[in-house]
Amino acid sequence: MCASALPSSSGGWKTLLVTENKEHIGIFGGTFDPPHMGHLILAEEARDQLQLSRVYFVPAADPPHKRDRRLTPVEHRIEMLKIAIAGNEAFTISRVDADRPGPHYTTDMIHLLRRQFPPQTELYFLIGFDSLADLPNWHRPQDLLAACQLVALTRFDVVLDWVYLEQALPGIRSRVILLDMPELEIASHVLQQRVHSGRTIRYQVPVGVEAYIRQHRLYENNG
Repeated sequence: MCASALPSSSGGWKTLLVTENKEHIGIFGGTFDPPHMGHLILAEEARDQLQLSRVYFVPAADPPHKRDRRLTPVEHRIEMLKIAIAGNEAFTISRVDADRPGPHYTTDMIHLLRRQFPPQTELYFLIGFDSLADLPNWHRPQDLLAACQLVALTRFDVVLDWVYLEQALPGIRSRVILLDMPELEIASHVLQQRVHSGRTIRYQVPVGVEAYIRQHRLYENNG
């Protein structure tokens, strides 16, 4: 058994105990449209700081909160993810959302994934501060808190109202770990706009992902 200290949402430090007979798995959901360097850095920092044995990228085919946006077909997004995570043996892709009818709620996805692992497996769901702030409006958020530990990526432009969150979801502060990592202002929708405008996305996405976008002419017609 080994232990590491991580900042907690209460302002102190949370001790994470890692035992040899208990696997720790990271779950990273999103549209990944396209996957970019910020996604990869977040996943790798979570793997390192939380001593995760594996991080599952779970592309959503039909996220209910993004039905007002035109999404790239999920098979393109999965292919880009394959290119992006190639070479990292700890990263893998789950099709648990891609292969089932939507809408795809995070709580349902977590419960489906949990069935694939032994009961003692610890699941860590990676979530941005903006999503954490909106968590009370998610589908069955209390079930999500009970099913996994939340790992929040802090953002300088998002201030959380912990009093409101604790009132809406009692016990949430004890279920959140703050991830200490470099803050990169890279957003998938901005990358789409840059491609549409003919601007460079070099160094913001892996080289292979950029080549795939150019080859398949993704985002060129986004308006």
